[in-house]
Amino acid sequence: MTDNNKQLIDSTISFVKKEFIGAEGGHDWWHTYRVWKMATAIAIEENANILIVELAALLHDIADSKFYGGDEEIGPVRAKEFLSNQLVNQETINQVVNIIKYMSFKKTFDSIDFSSLELDIVRDADRLDAIGAIGIARTFNYGGFTDSEIYNPDISPRLKMTKEEYKSSKSPTINHFYEKLLLLKDLMVTNTGKKIADSRHRFMENYLQQFYLEWDGKA
Repeated sequence: MTDNNKQLIDSTISFVKKEFIGAEGGHDWWHTYRVWKMATAIAIEENANILIVELAALLHDIADSKFYGGDEEIGPVRAKEFLSNQLVNQETINQVVNIIKYMSFKKTFDSIDFSSLELDIVRDADRLDAIGAIGIARTFNYGGFTDSEIYNPDISPRLKMTKEEYKSSKSPTINHFYEKLLLLKDLMVTNTGKKIADSRHRFMENYLQQFYLEWDGKA
């Protein structure tokens, strides 16, 4: 990495850390840190553009739409403003902004007209942080943040939702496993993402088995 690129990454880290002061614990600086580290490791394996991957990973949640009234444009706009102020070249800005724009799970409901190896990598890294032990912790943390029920056996998971239904869903937290988390393994694209997702997926399945046993007083 050149000195200029290192300085840019350091500036981005400083910017993101300040933006996340007081953030919800499942979507804070440490979530971004984990995605950044995972994405960088996958990028090395995949021989991708490391700078684009690092910038996109660091900025991917800079304004998550769920905390901004569902506005899906504010994140890409703020990332573009920051990178422009850092005098990053336009091609890199375009790549990073498009990754941020198209990487969310919500975009699986839309047709996407952008693709790149770097998008695949950052998206896989972000999805990996949504599953496994950390994914479970993040899910219940956000459920508490939104005052959701942990589980309600009278409310079944909704497996066929529109994008707007998904965005506005107030389902119990356990339902979120079926409505999103357990679907992510089969959405992985990179070899590294697929391998890691497989073990994290099994961990979630085992967790759910134990959860239901305890719920019914059988364990």
